[in-house]
Amino acid sequence: QVQLVESGGGLVQAGGSLRLSCTASGNIVHINTIGWYRQAPGKQRGLVATITSGGTAKYAYSVKDRFTISRDNAKNTVYLQMNSLKSEDTAVYYCYGSILTSRSLALRDYWGQGTQVTISS
Repeated sequence: QVQLVESGGGLVQAGGSLRLSCTASGNIVHINTIGWYRQAPGKQRGLVATITSGGTAKYAYSVKDRFTISRDNAKNTVYLQMNSLKSEDTAVYYCYGSILTSRSLALRDYWGQGTQVTISS
């Protein structure tokens, strides 16, 4: 029904920048909250940043002031601009969306496959 496809991950040196993108496709009627979570080796998946359909952003404390989330509703796409990257930002980054489809009467959670971000020190 719904696919979330991430792009933009890779290897970058500490202090550098990366921009992640995630595009949702399928029988989408409305995307409520969309954003990013990450999971480092041996750790639980945790919030990075999300943004509501009204544009309200929420950030994990560890990335606040370094990362910026934005969305293009016309393209069903969310972006994560990551600056001043640190080694502890190394993780698999997963796109998340709370999405209403034409086949559902309620919002459902969808996840992308993940994209690896590796920061070298």
